[in-house]
Amino acid sequence: MTRGVVFDLDGTLIDSLPDIAAAANALLSDHGLAPLPQSQIGGFVGMGERVFLDRLIAATDLDVAQYDALMVEFITHYKSSTGLTTVFPGVMEVIGALKAEGYTLGICTNKPGVPLAAVLDALDLAKWFDVIIAGDTLPVRKPDPAPLRLAFERMGATQGVYVGDSDVDAETAQRAGVPFAFFTEGIRTKPIDAIPHDRAFDRFDDLPAICLEILRPI
Repeated sequence: MTRGVVFDLDGTLIDSLPDIAAAANALLSDHGLAPLPQSQIGGFVGMGERVFLDRLIAATDLDVAQYDALMVEFITHYKSSTGLTTVFPGVMEVIGALKAEGYTLGICTNKPGVPLAAVLDALDLAKWFDVIIAGDTLPVRKPDPAPLRLAFERMGATQGVYVGDSDVDAETAQRAGVPFAFFTEGIRTKPIDAIPHDRAFDRFDDLPAICLEILRPI
């Protein structure tokens, strides 16, 4: 029996919102526009870079007619914005503990492959994960369940739990038929009670016990 734990990335394993905001505001600065507050930019996150840019354009005077060029500019800023990103407290210890207990680990994120590789490299995280599914690995993205299902398929997991921080992650887990462990300290934009979950936690130290409870040996 293979037990798998798949994690969302932004807002779950890493606190990347400062760098995401910096990339967005660098784009706005390139076009002579005022920056937006980080809290507002946090509301644009979670559905991949196209939805992010759609929301950024809607909130500013960026020219939608330049969409493709704006996307290129944004990704350029995004992939170089890693210096403000940190791993949440307890993450590294818990990842090591789960690996030692025999769990197979994966990442399933809507972050596109280029900035994903950059931040994983900057934080030296990739080596811990058996499977990494980026936002552009498949033609569809979360909350479509296909990326999460692919992660568990590639892991060969017969039991699994998905760990995330948002309503998008919760919907993805529900549609994939996978238990959802909800990290409440991420980039969520809805109240905790409004996000369906099997277990909720605010400290990563609690995650191994949650995984053991959800994924009891059969």
